[in-house]
Amino acid sequence: MKKCIVALVLVAFSTAVCFADEPDVEASGSILTEAGTGRVLWGKNEHEPLAMASTTKIMTAILAIESGRADEIVTVSKRAAAAPKVKMYLSPGENVRLGDLMLALMLESSNDAAVAIAEHLGGSVEDFCAAMTEKAREIGAVNTIFETPNGLDAGEHHSTAYDLAQITRYALEVPGFIELTNTPNAFFHSDRRSYSFHNRNRLLHEFSGANGVKTGFTNKAGHCFVGAAKRDDMQLISVVLASGWGERGKSRKWTDTKNVLNFGFDNFEFVTVVESDTFAVNTAVTRSRTPSMDFVYKETVRVPLARDERDDVYVEAYIPVAIPAPIAAGEIIGCARVFIGTDFYCELPIAATADAARHDLKTSLEKVLNAYFGLATDRDVNVILPEF
Repeated sequence: MKKCIVALVLVAFSTAVCFADEPDVEASGSILTEAGTGRVLWGKNEHEPLAMASTTKIMTAILAIESGRADEIVTVSKRAAAAPKVKMYLSPGENVRLGDLMLALMLESSNDAAVAIAEHLGGSVEDFCAAMTEKAREIGAVNTIFETPNGLDAGEHHSTAYDLAQITRYALEVPGFIELTNTPNAFFHSDRRSYSFHNRNRLLHEFSGANGVKTGFTNKAGHCFVGAAKRDDMQLISVVLASGWGERGKSRKWTDTKNVLNFGFDNFEFVTVVESDTFAVNTAVTRSRTPSMDFVYKETVRVPLARDERDDVYVEAYIPVAIPAPIAAGEIIGCARVFIGTDFYCELPIAATADAARHDLKTSLEKVLNAYFGLATDRDVNVILPEF
C-alpha cells in the first residue's frame, strides 16, 4: 500500500449574518434544502414516513414530461372519470391532449387527470405507480412508495420530507417542469368541452422568488406543501407534511413554508470553500530532476453556510508522500475532501500543474541507445534494458 500524506487545509471566511433560532414550524415532518448542492440546511423529522397527499403529483408530472408524449391524445377510462374530487370532471371516452392533462394535474391538482395520465403512459395505474417508485429510487428517494398517481391514501403510499425534497430537486432540473408549475392560468379544449384552470399555489404571488411547487391534502396526510423559491443564485426547497387539519391546517401550511424559506434566505449564503486551479499541496517527485511539485484543486466548491458553521469547515488533501515520474500536467494524483464539522460534504480531484519527465539510469540508457540506434533507421533493433 502506498503511503499517503494528508494535508489539512483550514479555510477562512468573512463574517456574515448570525444564525437565528430554528423556524417556527408545526408540520410533523419538514425540511429545507439548497437545490444546487443538495445540502440539507434544516430538518424536523425529515426521514419519518408520512402520507404526502397530492405532492405525489410532482412525480407524476416528472414521468409525464420525460415521456416526451405531451401531444398525444388520451382517451379517458371509466376508472379515471370515477376518481374523487378535486377533479376536472372528465367523462369516459373523452379525448384530451396529454399536455393539457398535465396542466390540470399541477394547477388545480385534478385527480382524474392523474389517473388518465397514469393509464395512458403506464398501461395501468399499478404499472405507472411501480415506475414512479422506481424513478424515486433512481433519484435517491429510497423511503418512498407510490400506490396512487394522485396522492389519495392507499396501502403503503408514503414518502418523507427528505425524499420529497430529493424528488423536487430533480424535478426543478427537468426541462419544462418549472414552466408547468408556474403557469398562472390555462384554457384548453377536449373533444367534448372547454376547460379553464387557475394555479392554486399561493406561494407564487405571496413570496419573493417563489417558483414552485405543489399543494396537497388528504384526511390521513393533513395539509402538505412542497415549496421552492430562488433569490440570486440560491434555490431553496421546503417541504412541510401534516401542517394540520381543517381551516387552521390549510392556512398553516403556507405559514410553515414561508417560515422555512425565510429561515434559509436569512441565515445562509454561498461561500467558496475551494477555488479551481488554486494551490492544494506540494509533494516530492521521485525519479525526476524535478524534486517536488505544486498540485492544485480541479474543481470549485461553493457551500451554503450559516455563520456559526464557518469555523467548522476544513479540507483534507489525500496524495502520495512521493510521486514517481513521469507526471503529465493535469494528471489526477489524489483527492481532497471537504468537511463541515464531522460531516463529509464532497470530494474533488487534485492534479499536477506541470510535466515532470522521468530521469533515472533506465531512462538515461534508453535515451542514449535510442539516439544511437535511431541513426540507422533501416535496421531492426531490439534493445533489452535491465530493470532497476
